[in-house]
Amino acid sequence: MVGPSDQNKHRTVPPPRNFPVPVPPPIPPRAPAAPQPKSPPPGQPDGPAQPPWMLSPPPVPRPSEPIPSGKNRVTRSTPNTLAGPNVPGAVAGASKPRPSPLQPTVRQPATPRSSEITATGDTDEAAGDKTFRIRSLLDRLLANSPPWMVSLVVHMVVLLILGLITLPQDRPRPLTLQLGNAELAGHQLEMFEAFSLDDVSQKLEKDFVRADVPVEDPLAAPPEMELTTIAPIGLTGDPTVPVIGTLLEGRRVGSKEALLAAYGGTATTEKAVRLALEWLKRQQQSDGSWRLDGPYPDGGFDESRVAATAMALLAFQGAGHTHQTGEYAQVVRRGSTALLKMQDQDGNFFHRGPRHHRLYSQAMATIAICELYGMTKDEKLLRAAESAVEYCVNIQAPEGGWRYDPKVDSDTSVTGWFAMALQSARMAGLTVPSFTLDNLSKYLDSAQVDDGSRYAYQPGAGPRISMTAEALLCRQYLGWQRDDPRLLRGVNELLKNPITWDRPNTYYWYYATQVLHHMGGPQWFEWNKVMREELPARQVASGPQTGSWNPTGDAFDRQGGRLYVTCLCTYMLEVYYRHLPIYRH
Repeated sequence: MVGPSDQNKHRTVPPPRNFPVPVPPPIPPRAPAAPQPKSPPPGQPDGPAQPPWMLSPPPVPRPSEPIPSGKNRVTRSTPNTLAGPNVPGAVAGASKPRPSPLQPTVRQPATPRSSEITATGDTDEAAGDKTFRIRSLLDRLLANSPPWMVSLVVHMVVLLILGLITLPQDRPRPLTLQLGNAELAGHQLEMFEAFSLDDVSQKLEKDFVRADVPVEDPLAAPPEMELTTIAPIGLTGDPTVPVIGTLLEGRRVGSKEALLAAYGGTATTEKAVRLALEWLKRQQQSDGSWRLDGPYPDGGFDESRVAATAMALLAFQGAGHTHQTGEYAQVVRRGSTALLKMQDQDGNFFHRGPRHHRLYSQAMATIAICELYGMTKDEKLLRAAESAVEYCVNIQAPEGGWRYDPKVDSDTSVTGWFAMALQSARMAGLTVPSFTLDNLSKYLDSAQVDDGSRYAYQPGAGPRISMTAEALLCRQYLGWQRDDPRLLRGVNELLKNPITWDRPNTYYWYYATQVLHHMGGPQWFEWNKVMREELPARQVASGPQTGSWNPTGDAFDRQGGRLYVTCLCTYMLEVYYRHLPIYRH
């Protein structure tokens, strides 16, 4: 290493022993050297300082070139052509070809090289020595490497740099759960008249084309389908009868998102539905059925496997799952198989249990089987569905309704479940006799109060809010128009009794939610903004019963138990797509 002393001014570094020294070519005469500038004062560099990674080992001067005077700087202005690959100061590719004797040699002006160093004093000798050794090692590696190796290294570096350059891509967004007001999380309709389902209907028609259904000829044109109104027989001349046969279409793949956005469903409501289905899945018995009395806590007072199995299946089917498709296809398959084993040749499902459970269970099982057939058109279910509907028709009481025993007495509660069973049959395309629906309407007339705006549990008794909601839903399916004054007065009564846990009544909430969803408009907005907040907030969020709802202080909730309450709450949160609104389809 060159230090600041002058004792090395005229010393040259001999080449290592046994190292062949090439004979230098004759050097043509040069012009007298220009006078050298004065050396800078001690401690002051004469040029811009270089960063540490630009420092190079000191050059080895040629014998014919004296070292310029200077205390702190040694500069080599010409390449060291005598230095070999193992000699300090050698630079790969620095040797020049010998000049041709026919062409005079023109000396190029000296250019700064990376081998220039600046001595900063004795305190920097250790750092300079270390840098010198590293630089010498790199120079030897470069000098000994063939050209193709250098080219390979350069290209690899370029490829690595290009690999680090990332282009923006459309990556799927991670699912995030945001806590907040559910009313602000979804698109809610504030005015019924301001929204048209034309765009949604077009989207549904596109989404209903299922890619997973095989066809015989993929290039063939789709078959022509004629939409027909499956109207109540006996009222076929009434143009106001709703189109029942299409009301299950909202459960199809691709349509749920559009309906959730159109009618105010949110990520919060959908999460609650998913948690409820997971809880129901965990409660399924080994034979595929469910129980009302456990094995979970807060079970029902009485047991009815028919009712429990039917209610659980309706929760899965309401979200679009069948025994053929959906994430819970196996659960539905096992459950429907267990339910079909309970049916006898007459179409009856109930064979043992409390007397007051018998016809409730029959109606619920009929709804489940008819919906499953309507969603899949599975021929294996056709006979079971038809047999169940025939049994419901045959056990209708003379008053036009149903109660606890076949053909004996009527009340609005049991009658409402049978009315929905007959509507499910019509949605599936099954035949319902006209006299059965006519008698049903006559019973509702006998149980009505205030000219049909409110209803009693049985004819002659006072009105109940739960029976009013249930009977108004029956009236909607039987053909009452949306602007019927009796219906509008009844809806106003429902809005005076919103969902509140101070006065729990899950049975009433279930029927009122359906009535107001069919009404749509500001009435539905007012009801839904409370319903979609209150129900998810009351769902069990931790522990073994996560996804269920605790029975409330209501007498019917305590009697039905945890599964009964959980199923009714799940139906309400599926209302956005479970049945399409009557007055819009």
